[in-house]
Amino acid sequence: MKILIIQQKMIGDVLTSSILFEIIKQKYPDSELHYLINSHTYPVVENNPFIDKFIFYTTEIEKSKLKFFSFLQEIKHSNYDIVIDAYSKLSSNLITTFSKAKTKISKHKSYTAFLYNVTVKYNSEPKTNAGLAIENRLQLLSPLEIEIEKPIRPKIYLTPEERKKAEQRLTSSNMSLDRPIFMISVLGSSLLKTYPFAYMAEVIDNLAAKNKDAQILFNYIPTQAKEAQTIYSMCNPKTQSQIFFDVFGKGLREFLAITSHCDALIGNEGGAVNMAKALNIPTFTIFSPWINKKDWSIFENGTSNVSVHLKDFKPKLYTQPEKHYKKNAYRMYKAFEPQLIKAQLDSFTKRLAI
Repeated sequence: MKILIIQQKMIGDVLTSSILFEIIKQKYPDSELHYLINSHTYPVVENNPFIDKFIFYTTEIEKSKLKFFSFLQEIKHSNYDIVIDAYSKLSSNLITTFSKAKTKISKHKSYTAFLYNVTVKYNSEPKTNAGLAIENRLQLLSPLEIEIEKPIRPKIYLTPEERKKAEQRLTSSNMSLDRPIFMISVLGSSLLKTYPFAYMAEVIDNLAAKNKDAQILFNYIPTQAKEAQTIYSMCNPKTQSQIFFDVFGKGLREFLAITSHCDALIGNEGGAVNMAKALNIPTFTIFSPWINKKDWSIFENGTSNVSVHLKDFKPKLYTQPEKHYKKNAYRMYKAFEPQLIKAQLDSFTKRLAI
């Protein structure tokens, strides 16, 4: 049995959908499983032992109709028995259609349902602490007659060499593995998903003041250095002395290896949080006011994985579902003041018992 699973675009989505491979392999150990993803997301699923082959949807394919058509022909001649479209957008609709697979599975949408043999209606309320992002993906396996006793966590597979190299990077930067290390996700995937800079600086100041022995890292990529530097400059001098600004992952695998040595990841909701959870690192997540917390509050337990949302504190501000406030994100963020967060963050770090 040859199965293709499609999950394009974001790192968090690609990591989350990777759980399907482990479950399918347990039920059908002789199956051949392929994963179609955007090439830049590969590091989060690299070395996954349940995935037999990766198929990369590159920027060149995305930008060229001719290359996309050639890509579709390759899919067509790959002779898949089953295609699971976890992405469910125009490009994956076309890929699934061209595959000629006998069984085509995806999320139910009234305008694309005719393209698939089986469509699944996603739930709007989670049944477990796994969250909707996990639970709804697992529903895509129902046509394969797979019984799932309980949701499983996404996993990231680092090599011992990667972890050792990251350890050397930290110690060579005068950091101690015997003292707490907090990774701060200072920036979201966009400004609409980024806690205001001044607010973030205040949260970091409070964290440093309450954890005087802590060593603080910023998660950013080189192209975000200017924004990260702005937040750093807003922190008070004492906090700055605890921040190792130049210690950051230059690539995604290096970030993962460094994070694996941290005591917690704290900050904006996004791929970094999901990656930390996949590494079994405690997380404290600040959600954007226009994102539905139920979707991505994955495996939260109120102790080692905690999140905060403006709606938790000021529910009267919401008269419509969260997504309706995207255009007003900056105004809503302004109401999400640091003092709302501090008590929960203090409790979170105390429970770590570092």
